[in-house]
Amino acid sequence: QVQLVESGGGLVQAGGSLRLSCAGSGRTFGSHNVGWFRQAPGKEREFVAGISWSTSVTAYADSVKGRFAVSRDNSKSTMYLQMNSLKPEDTAVYFCAMRDAGSTWSRYGTEGEYPYWGQGTQVTVSS
Repeated sequence: QVQLVESGGGLVQAGGSLRLSCAGSGRTFGSHNVGWFRQAPGKEREFVAGISWSTSVTAYADSVKGRFAVSRDNSKSTMYLQMNSLKPEDTAVYFCAMRDAGSTWSRYGTEGEYPYWGQGTQVTVSS
C-alpha cells in the first residue's frame, strides 16, 4: 500500500520561508515522478511543482517560479518543497502526489495523472 505523508506546514509571515517534506513508503519511491499541488479555501486544487524520478527535470507553476524549489532524495524516499518569499495568496493545503516514471512527463500538472496522494499539510501566510 502506498503512503505519502507531508510535513513542515505552519503559519509564517509574508516574505518568510517554509520547507515542506513528503515521505513515501510502500513502493519504490525512486521510480516515480512526484509533484506538489495546493488547494486554497473555495478554490480548486492546482499544480505547484513537479520533479522527475531521476531528479533531472523539474516544472513549476508560473505563480511560484523563482520563489519555490522542488527537490528529492531518493535514498530517503523523500521529496521537498522549499518555499521562499511567501505571499498571503500562497495560503493553502499543500499535497504531495506520486505517479509512475513511465507516465508522460508533460502531463505533470494534471491531477488525474497521479494515483497516489498524501493527506495534505496546511500553510498559512499572514500579511
